[in-house]
Amino acid sequence: MDDKYGRSWLARPVTRNEKEMNTTLAIDLDAINDPYKLPTEVLNTAVSARRLSDSVNIWRSYSDTSFEYKVYLHFFDFEERVDNSEKRIMNIIVNGFGDGVDENKNNVTKTISLSHRDPLTVPLTVEQGMGINNIFIKATSHSHLPPMLNAYEIYRVIPQSASATHQDDVDAIQRIRDIYKISRIKWQGDPCGPKGFTWDGLTCNTNDPPRIISLNLSSSKLSGDIDSTFSNLANLEILDLSNNELVGQVPEFFAKLPQLKILNNLTGSIPGALIEKSNLQLSLEGNGGICEIGSCEKNKNIVPVVATIASVVVFLIIVGIVMAIRRSLRKNEGGISSTSNKEQLKLKNQTFSYSQIHDITDGFKTMIGKGGFGEVYLGTLQSGERVAVKTLSLSSNQGYKQFKSEAKFLTLVHHRNVVSLVGYCDEGDAKALIYEYLSKGNLQEQLSDKNLNVLGWKERLQIALDAASGLDYLHNGCKPPIIHRDLKGSNILLDENMHAKISDFGLSRTFANDNDTHVLTNYPGGTPGYLDPEYHSSGTLNKRSDVYSFGVILLELITGQPAIRGTPDKPSHIHYWVKLKLEAGDIHAIVDPRLKGNYSVASAWKFLEIGMSCLPDVAIQRPDISHITSELKDCLSLEVSLQRNVSNKLDSFLMDYTLIDFNESDIVPNPR
Repeated sequence: MDDKYGRSWLARPVTRNEKEMNTTLAIDLDAINDPYKLPTEVLNTAVSARRLSDSVNIWRSYSDTSFEYKVYLHFFDFEERVDNSEKRIMNIIVNGFGDGVDENKNNVTKTISLSHRDPLTVPLTVEQGMGINNIFIKATSHSHLPPMLNAYEIYRVIPQSASATHQDDVDAIQRIRDIYKISRIKWQGDPCGPKGFTWDGLTCNTNDPPRIISLNLSSSKLSGDIDSTFSNLANLEILDLSNNELVGQVPEFFAKLPQLKILNNLTGSIPGALIEKSNLQLSLEGNGGICEIGSCEKNKNIVPVVATIASVVVFLIIVGIVMAIRRSLRKNEGGISSTSNKEQLKLKNQTFSYSQIHDITDGFKTMIGKGGFGEVYLGTLQSGERVAVKTLSLSSNQGYKQFKSEAKFLTLVHHRNVVSLVGYCDEGDAKALIYEYLSKGNLQEQLSDKNLNVLGWKERLQIALDAASGLDYLHNGCKPPIIHRDLKGSNILLDENMHAKISDFGLSRTFANDNDTHVLTNYPGGTPGYLDPEYHSSGTLNKRSDVYSFGVILLELITGQPAIRGTPDKPSHIHYWVKLKLEAGDIHAIVDPRLKGNYSVASAWKFLEIGMSCLPDVAIQRPDISHITSELKDCLSLEVSLQRNVSNKLDSFLMDYTLIDFNESDIVPNPR
């Protein structure tokens, strides 16, 4: 997590001629002159040959000789010495036999000497036509100590067939980065290249040179005015500035962007030139600091009038509420558990009697689910709207407290990715919650190997983004924030369009105020496999406890595997299984095999990276869900962009054959 350049480091198995080395001494990264910025965990671990005559070997085969390779060997000799005069001098041989002799003279050789606690990185170039078969690190005859190695990186140099990004776009996006101090790790190098490695949040076209056509800066902590530099991105079609802290009016210069079709999400007066853009979709929500109607100056003049009107309206509303409460009490005396000493539910949603619930469900005819709270039945309102009716079982372990909790939270939250409460029934022992009905069931069912309709890769990315957006709303859009405490696949519901909504708030908690960070609880809630491992030591849950649970859900989406694998006697967590697979570096061994390779490797790696970032055992090392949401948006954009490129290539391929006489059976296009 502390790698400045976002590299992922994997442990390499130790051979029989090697031994592990490590140090517990503190390493001051600020005091070390290391341009490669190696993390502490890389610097304080190493392998060493057991004997002076043994070598440290890297058996990696890169047999494709059409590429040039770059090798970086990292050394940090932290081993304490009895005699400070002892030296560690080594030969590095690429494609050799361990002694520096190669009959074909087709190797790369270098001699180095390490100084105590002084980092050294050795870059080597393996020229095109050579490839890599092995790398040996061997002590020289003048060395007192055996060879050692902390870490290595090997890169394949991919020639760029396309030209670099148009210079106007490069200048504009770099200025935007500098003005708003955007510190995304992947905003380095050429914005649109190489292909498949564009900057996060950017989509580029296939022109020569390529131009930026989509820019997603949502949740990027942008503040201040909207700079005119955006107008220099002449080919921009989509611009998302939602969930930032921008101020001022919507700039008129956006009308000068001829290709701009979508502008999300600003609040404020719309210049006439923008209104006249017939193809522009403008979303007016998300940045409350921008002026509401007309100019800011005009708004100031109408404040006294608005305040007067508002006070009258508030007074009338209060009077209306008091009168409504009095009528309700006279009409429904005893209607909501009035014979009970329990706190009455005060819900804004529609109330239903037991007989109405019985009619809605046709005598509880069709059960569509069952949980700790009770059974869930399919129902139909008089309007024809289908609903899900969750009844409270008298034997429920969760009971009335969780019934009230879920009803409370669902009356407070309103978001497209959080399930909606239609109403409730609280009549004596009969208690039920009535929700909107989501026809595709829950995510756990969709990912089950019993489901013959396999979720596609893009669908999985969209479900992840939907669920992240809902959780982001609970954590950062509700005041005070709400911790769900029981996120899992069965609590992610899907509508007919496969859009996801978070459900089941029976165990949720709010913070006492916006400044709180933890909730103490005697009952952990949650489900084995999804529960924050830090809870067992701290006894507290926080926002990042939900992030851990969400990370498990992301791994389930990627792999198609359940949170807990194995047998009851030998259970294995999905996180541990993925980490073992990662050691081999094969993404295809991790992604759900039922997809049969129908996904882009680039988006798969990014999706996996996002999921793993949620799962450190220490909560403070997990990102906020707003960051996860932004990363998932970029991941989905990457997949869409790659699919579009493949589609364009296929169209171009088919066009090349339009003048050739052939039968349809002669060509079977492969969409990959």
